[in-house]
Amino acid sequence: MRAGPAVALLAALLGAPAASAQAPPAPAAEAPAAEAPAAVSALPMQEVAPGLFVYAAPYALAGRRNDGAIANVGFVIGRDAVAVIDTGGSLRAGQRLLAALRQRTALPVRYVVNTHVHPDHVLGNAAFAGEGTTFVGHHALPEALSARAADYLRANADLVGPDFAGTRIVPPTLLVSTSLDLDLGGRVLHLEAWPTAHTNSDLTVRDRETDTWFLGDLLFVGHVPALDGRLSGWIEVLRRLRAEPAARVVPGHGPASVPWPAAAGPIDRYLAVLETQVRAMVRDGVPIGEAGDAARTEAQQWSLFDDFNARNATTAYQEMEWE
Repeated sequence: MRAGPAVALLAALLGAPAASAQAPPAPAAEAPAAEAPAAVSALPMQEVAPGLFVYAAPYALAGRRNDGAIANVGFVIGRDAVAVIDTGGSLRAGQRLLAALRQRTALPVRYVVNTHVHPDHVLGNAAFAGEGTTFVGHHALPEALSARAADYLRANADLVGPDFAGTRIVPPTLLVSTSLDLDLGGRVLHLEAWPTAHTNSDLTVRDRETDTWFLGDLLFVGHVPALDGRLSGWIEVLRRLRAEPAARVVPGHGPASVPWPAAAGPIDRYLAVLETQVRAMVRDGVPIGEAGDAARTEAQQWSLFDDFNARNATTAYQEMEWE
């Protein structure tokens, strides 16, 4: 892939590099306003447990053919209300999720929970903003979104094209520092905030009724992991997650649900290989520009490997050279 498109794709997903993450965003934090939305096609959902629906996204980068709907998203229906977990990568993606929800229930959407900062999980929020919904996220999420808002909107508008119109940043107002329970009426969701791992704003959501655990991008299945936080932190958080049994988990990318903890095997291996090889590069004085060669033995095991691995290795190298 040529350098220009590669940089644009990474900016669309990960935002500015860590060194510039604290720069103030551009004054405009919204994409061009949308006209009255045309009818949208509902996302195809799978009911992975009673009253719990998941869209299993394709392994793809945001583009004009997918509305930015490239991350797993879902919703949980309680007796009195509904909670949505992540909303997709554009207003249109969020509208398609809302259309799928409305095919199944007329109950109000009480909560939208964002599992972390990345645009493929949060840029559909505006589709739910008019329903009196409370937006929920990790305590670090508002600052992370503010720092990246302009970059996210600009880059994804270029990739998604006209269907991105009207997309805007809707930050959470209910913040989770450690844990929080949300009651949908006889159905409780348990939220936990995690230390910096995949990002600095990772949040998990467990449906108590069915013991289904939304892990967000702490778990990738099939799609190569994307490191935007701390490699050592991600390895440690995964160790803690694996110690907790669950009937099933929903990854941020991959099938609608997978068995736990067996599904953690491939990502554990990838992160361990990346850590070992990058650490050896730092020890041996290999220049950071060559870090992208790390973990090449994993290339055949993952979709989109060449789109993310070099960035992962560079991020890990920067972390380890300061240890």
